[in-house]
Amino acid sequence: MRWNIPNILTVLRLLAAPGVPLAYIVFPSPLADWVALILFVGASLTDFLDGYLARKWNQTSNFGRMLDPIADKVMVVIALVVVVSLSAGNLLVVWPWQDFLILIAVVAIMFREIFVSGLREFLGASASTLKVTKLAKWKTTVQMVAVAALLLGHMLQFYVAGNMFGMEADYARAVINGEVEDTGNLWLLFQSFKVVTWAGLGLLVLAALLTLITGFDYFRKSLPFLREEN
Repeated sequence: MRWNIPNILTVLRLLAAPGVPLAYIVFPSPLADWVALILFVGASLTDFLDGYLARKWNQTSNFGRMLDPIADKVMVVIALVVVVSLSAGNLLVVWPWQDFLILIAVVAIMFREIFVSGLREFLGASASTLKVTKLAKWKTTVQMVAVAALLLGHMLQFYVAGNMFGMEADYARAVINGEVEDTGNLWLLFQSFKVVTWAGLGLLVLAALLTLITGFDYFRKSLPFLREEN
């Protein structure tokens, strides 16, 4: 095992994963959202940086090749569990079926990740057949951006609620709808919340679709190894 910078970054990404849910245990929102978002985005950036540095500095290793996909999956899966948990307690929603959509997308992603991991374990030495494809890499990228957007959206709703504090419900609704002049930042914050949350939902659905497509592709490639011999 080599302790070079790319491998250290991979280990740091793995260790940062449990810090996302831990942030919501230690800190109140929106501070917890800030901490979780910084941890997740920082860890996501190391996913691109460690591979780039390993290739540039010729520091690829078996340890890095083994741990890198594990760190990616641990980070994304834990963050997705946090997103599902947070969606149940949202103060504001952009769509009545928002929680259901998040749950279905996350279930699809987790199903695929467990299924493909099981395939690789079963194939053993033949698992090289299931090499990571470019589409699978894009899938991971979309997952990370989607999670970051949803965490940011969860944070923004607290700032919207803070600006609404002390307002009458009808007046706050009129400000949000642009019917009266906004003397503060309520309208801008609410529009930002909507845009970011819709973007997160859309990217999460796209990530789920890419996840299922790549999962089916891996299953198709593994079929020759799953046939019973006569």
